Amino acid sequence: MNATTLPEIAIAWAAAWNGGNAGALGALFTADGAYTDHAIGATMTGQEQISGWKARTDAMIDDAAVKLVTAYRSGDRVTIEAVYSGHIKGAPTPFAVPMATLLDTRDDLLITADRDYYSLAAVLAQSGLPADWTPAS
Repeated sequence: MNATTLPEIAIAWAAAWNGGNAGALGALFTADGAYTDHAIGATMTGQEQISGWKARTDAMIDDAAVKLVTAYRSGDRVTIEAVYSGHIKGAPTPFAVPMATLLDTRDDLLITADRDYYSLAAVLAQSGLPADWTPAS
């Protein structure tokens, strides 16, 4: 799909995930925005927690990235189809799994809510890790 047809906020969201500045992801959210990763059952609220989530992800997963497949806007809602990939540190192999993300936005520029959906079981299986694996504390 041509990037010019994708919603700007989807392009910025993917760029923030693919970049090395954790604060760039948090900056896309309203002050009280929420980011929910349904695969692991975690919700981060506010720009600081969301930036911290990106920093923790980068510390645990080498080359963590999202590749936009397509995205659509309908009013204040953006639906994203992507591929989430990376290499969990210490895992035998990298992973690349399909992912869906729903963004609620304000003024087309800021995210008020992000809900990510992907299969944690697929991430672990592709990574060569057991289904009950959890990161070291």
